[in-house]
Formats: sequence, C-alpha cells, structure tokens
Amino acid sequence: MTLTVETFLELAMANPINAEITARLPALGVNQCMLTAGCLFQAVWNHQSNLPADQGVKDYDVFYFDPDLSWEAEDAVIRAAQRLFEDLEVEIEVKNQARVHLWYGQRFGRPYPQLHSARAGIDRYLVAGTCIGLDVATGEVYAPFGLTDMEQGLLRINPINPEPELFAQKARSYQARWPWLRIVED
Repeated sequence: MTLTVETFLELAMANPINAEITARLPALGVNQCMLTAGCLFQAVWNHQSNLPADQGVKDYDVFYFDPDLSWEAEDAVIRAAQRLFEDLEVEIEVKNQARVHLWYGQRFGRPYPQLHSARAGIDRYLVAGTCIGLDVATGEVYAPFGLTDMEQGLLRINPINPEPELFAQKARSYQARWPWLRIVED
C-alpha cells in the first residue's frame, strides 16, 4: 500500500467517530481547528493489522489556537465541545495550543515553549510519524514529517522535540499494541 493523502483520509474516516467529529467541529467556531493524534494514525495501523479502525482509541484530540490565554475562554470552548459531542460517548480532549506553555511545566515537570499555532502543537509530538492533523475547515492533512513512517510502521524520535526517554516510553507503548512497528534509532 502506498499511503497517499487520499488513502490516509479514507482510512482515518473509516473510524465513524473521526468522521462525525470532523463534520461537527466547524460548529465550534474556533481558529485553526484540527483533529489530531492517535485517532488518526491508529486508524492506519489498525487497518494494517486487520483491526477495526477505532480499536484502542482512548480519546480524540482537538487542537485549536486562540490568543486569549485565559482559562475561562478555553473552558468555554471545552464546554461547547462537550455539548456538541455528548451523544458520541467518547472522550474528546480539546486544547488551546496558545495556552499549553502555561500549564505544561507544572503537569509534566519540564518547560514547554509558547506556541504560535495549532500546528506547532502537532510538531511537538514525540514520534515523528505521528505528527499528523486534519484541518477541519479546509480538509487539509498536516504531516510535517510526511506519511511514510506511519505507513511503514517506523517509530523515530521527533527532531523538533528530542526527548529520548519519553520517546522510548511512547514507542514501546505503540509497539506493545502493534508488534510489527519498528523503533528506529537515527
């Protein structure tokens, strides 16, 4: 299989929750709104493993970017999303990427740079091939490292966010669920 953008979208939307979320997200009215992370790349790996597209998806990540750094503004979007998706009975994590630097250090014990776009949050995933997002306004797939690693099951550290210990934990976790994935040491 050659993983084109079209094939990727077909596989990702084989998870009916992804399709429903992307159809509804524009109603939130937030800037740079992207469905991202495991709900997308896991659909590809599940397809290659002959598993249901939604198997093992613990949550659905939505990134957006609002320069309003107040918790109140983000909480209003989170609550609106809860109302919008309550019938889907899945966990949807909505995060304003403009605010991540405000809480990340306290939660994870390491600094985090201030971001200037939702895409910059995707750029910081630990595994390069999992840096993937779908812009719900345009339908554009954002994959700063391309689709090849995802297609070939290659887990390599993200050069933009080189965290070897965290990468190793994440890669082993993926490999435990999809044993055919290969950890690549560059």
